[in-house]
Amino acid sequence: MKTRDWTVISGLWLLALVPSIAGGLRVAQLTGGVERTAANARFVDMPAPVLVHIVGAVLYAFLGALQFAPNFRRTHRRWHRVTGRVLVVCGLAVALSGLWMTTFYDLPGTDNAATNAARYVVGTFMLVAIALGFRAVRRRDFPAHRAWMTRAYAVAMAAGTQVFTSLPLIPLDVHGPDYAAWRSVALIGAWVLNLAVAEAVIRRSAPRRGRARSPEPDPRPAVS
Repeated sequence: MKTRDWTVISGLWLLALVPSIAGGLRVAQLTGGVERTAANARFVDMPAPVLVHIVGAVLYAFLGALQFAPNFRRTHRRWHRVTGRVLVVCGLAVALSGLWMTTFYDLPGTDNAATNAARYVVGTFMLVAIALGFRAVRRRDFPAHRAWMTRAYAVAMAAGTQVFTSLPLIPLDVHGPDYAAWRSVALIGAWVLNLAVAEAVIRRSAPRRGRARSPEPDPRPAVS
């Protein structure tokens, strides 16, 4: 594996590390028995959606990183195809469970209506992006396939970016009147930032104008 591949993979894995650890701790609590409190009541009462969300998100983040390493993808085409199908299922599970929790879980005091509205938009966008990416690869439109799967992965990885955008909130009182508003800015800002980076990556890797798009060497679809 070349240096560029390791740079891409390690960077994405590092971004996913903190939310994955937090998710692992949540899974351990819910499966090992945890005292019900006001903060975790929604998870204790209905654990299935959050467990699906966490497991799907961890697999999507760590396996998905390998799909974006160009040399690894070219030299392991079968891995790319098989893993891609797994990632489609994981991505759909992440988006659908996220929308379910947004709809049916009680809204915690640290969130507000703007945060929940953004979750609806992001979850729906991720579903659409995965569907369009899958459709594109079935039509052998590989640039469109990579673009839509990159966008879906970007919004999913915002959980890692939100760790950094939320750092300025540490000195604030979580029970203060303005905390929910600033938290909303931090969360939405991470989604916007990740999508902006994704669009920059897509533009940089797009075929140049006037140059015919070269067909994928492998004739079989390579779902990411």
